[in-house]
Amino acid sequence: MATKTKIEVVGWEREQHFAFFNAFEEPFFGLTAEVECTGLYISAKQKKQSFYLRYLHAVMTVVNAIDAFKLRIEDGDVYRYERIDVSATVLRSNHTFGFSYIPYHEHFEQFAEAAKREIERVRTSEALLPSNGTDNVVHFSAIPWVKFTSLSHARPFSRLDSCPKISVGKLFKRDGRWFLPVALHAHHALADGYHAGQFFQRLEALLSAA
Repeated sequence: MATKTKIEVVGWEREQHFAFFNAFEEPFFGLTAEVECTGLYISAKQKKQSFYLRYLHAVMTVVNAIDAFKLRIEDGDVYRYERIDVSATVLRSNHTFGFSYIPYHEHFEQFAEAAKREIERVRTSEALLPSNGTDNVVHFSAIPWVKFTSLSHARPFSRLDSCPKISVGKLFKRDGRWFLPVALHAHHALADGYHAGQFFQRLEALLSAA
């Protein structure tokens, strides 16, 4: 079971922000940006590694480095998880998909091994939902056919959800450099534009110089 610590909202630096945005019918905000990934793309090709798994690991490394993205709202209370894993969509041969559960590891090799096993499991199953239903995840999807400039998500408003949602689009080249469109959606009671800025800055630093 994932380790988590309860945050005392009263006296918390985000107490007013939490009360304000947590009352919204739609408390999520979204931001989309082009992120340079030249270094990581070249490195993955040279090492014959999966570019997808390399950038997914980089995304999760950044998520686990930013405290705001490790916070979740459960039964009205706020908790900070020690580690955030990823529930990524996995495409099947019949063009449907299933949700995976991939534990985060600091070392790419361990992360990639676990990811490959889980991806194969989902591809050969018919289940939609992941094997792990806890909140210590980021909801992740790759849309490699589209160089999108914005993105929205389907969400059941009757079911409370505070997990960040991250999507990556089609790799493209411009002026000799490689880029990925990346969309981030986060719960505004837990995170602001500052944290989104941290996410994109740190992600580009990892992807462009790898």
